[in-house]
Amino acid sequence: MTSEHPLKQFLRLTREKWDHAGTPVHVRESFISILNCGTIVLGAEVYASATEWKLVYHTCKSRFCPSCGQRATEAWQEELEAILPDIPYVGTTLTVPEEFRPILQENHDLLHGMPAMAAEAIQLWAKARYRVRILVVVVQQTFGGFLNFHPHMHVLLSAGGLQESTNRWIHRLAWDKHELMQAWRYAVIAFLAEALKKKVLQPTLFGKDLMDMLKVQLKREWHVFITHAMSKAHFLQYAGRYIRRPPIARHRLNIVNDRTVEYLAKDTRNNRFQTLRFSIERFLHILMKHVPDAGRHSMRYFGLLAPRSIHRTLAAVFMLLGQKKRSKPGRLDWASLRLKCFGQDPLIDDRGERMSRVGQLRPQAA
Repeated sequence: MTSEHPLKQFLRLTREKWDHAGTPVHVRESFISILNCGTIVLGAEVYASATEWKLVYHTCKSRFCPSCGQRATEAWQEELEAILPDIPYVGTTLTVPEEFRPILQENHDLLHGMPAMAAEAIQLWAKARYRVRILVVVVQQTFGGFLNFHPHMHVLLSAGGLQESTNRWIHRLAWDKHELMQAWRYAVIAFLAEALKKKVLQPTLFGKDLMDMLKVQLKREWHVFITHAMSKAHFLQYAGRYIRRPPIARHRLNIVNDRTVEYLAKDTRNNRFQTLRFSIERFLHILMKHVPDAGRHSMRYFGLLAPRSIHRTLAAVFMLLGQKKRSKPGRLDWASLRLKCFGQDPLIDDRGERMSRVGQLRPQAA
């Protein structure tokens, strides 16, 4: 039995269906990277002791790769652990109506603008209600439990905020779900209305007038979820579930044969799992929709964490809280990370002797 990730098996099985010029470049490159990850195609480092030697293959670093995504997530968590102050945090999930999903699926520039809309809506609410600035991290996801195109924002926020007019840190804000929903709803509709005005969008969608659709949605309740306050450690663990990972977990994908796959879908509404069957062509089509565009970040920072604020204003926050900001941790090498995650040093041979790097193998053609 192979230990290869089912996603890698699936891409190998269907390669002739996606490895051609008709596939979007970013999708094709991501799939090829995943297939080459951890193989001699990317080259390898050679380690040896007096009695043993081993090859450590290079990895692809793709955001859609299951193994590389996990390592990138852990590195991100360590970095945020040092950057963020020790205060309570809250998480909120912002969704968009089903009627708007085809618009975002066909217009990726608008899709990529949604994190900024989410951050702006929440920051404006915090400023209007409490006159504070807050820490904001927005993680955008495009998939739901059934692998359907379901764009939504996981927004991670400081539970309190900096009131610059009084030079005070307000420790707890009362996060009003209805008011946040209204702010988010208005931001999205104004964003789409502006796109319509500038003719980025067509005036009709499925035969319906888009402006009329926006007016209807402006009066409806949208789904918004807010967590209870959580510690920084819990906050980072919670956030790590949503970043730099493909929608396919190892245990959810089963390749039945060369024509059919089974996927264990998560039905969040009914709090259960449901096994779905797809043809390989259908499943490949679904999977391709969720490959992130090249050059797009999986998380973005706003408010007190915005690049222009993080060094100056965040330092003042640490001072007001009486906390000391830690330096950014160095990136763990692969051996240290393996030791940390699995409790076993991969550079100790069977006799307990340490292996050292003795050379490198260049990338070779598959």
